[in-house]
Amino acid sequence: MDEIDLVHMRKNYERTELHEDEVCSDPLEQLRGWLDDAVRADVAEPNAMCVSTCVHDRPSSRMVLLRRLDSSGLVFFTSYFSRKGRELQENPHAAALFYWPQLERQVRVEGPVHQISEDESDAYFAGRPRGHQIGAWASEQSETVENRELLDQRVHDYEERFEGEEVPRPHSWGGYAIAPERIEFWQGRPNRMHDRLEFVRAHGIWSIQRLQP
Repeated sequence: MDEIDLVHMRKNYERTELHEDEVCSDPLEQLRGWLDDAVRADVAEPNAMCVSTCVHDRPSSRMVLLRRLDSSGLVFFTSYFSRKGRELQENPHAAALFYWPQLERQVRVEGPVHQISEDESDAYFAGRPRGHQIGAWASEQSETVENRELLDQRVHDYEERFEGEEVPRPHSWGGYAIAPERIEFWQGRPNRMHDRLEFVRAHGIWSIQRLQP
């Protein structure tokens, strides 16, 4: 197999520009606008974001799906006992990253994290596809398992357990909200001279500054 030439693998970004007078004063509204742009551009899973946690000075990252964006922040759902759930329990702060290559854009978000209410988690869980609901019961997320067959058997067992009735939300599963304190909008530009506009919140007020690429 031929070796991949990583050294010369690059793209020059020339799609558009990003100016201070073109962004919303509320960065959450700006993020919503960019999400809308990604949807219209037919980006695969435009709401996918990489969430990073950190405990004992050791960061870890994984892809999740943004399920709600409002004044409470960026909401996603997972098992409270998963690795990210355990790490958020120990250090309730996270960073999230969106990347939309077709638009030559990325957004970085940082802030504290809190669990959303049980009622909100119940409402979201009730609207999930039934197979996803069963999966939340069958998988002890992030724990080791001997083989795939055991997972498939657990799915079968829970399908039988809940046959003919609604699947309730496991108490070990629910939503988290990242409350942004810092949001950076990145627009690719030629020759790596990218546009970077960063919003920082202090005392409930957002300020904006341009960062060098």
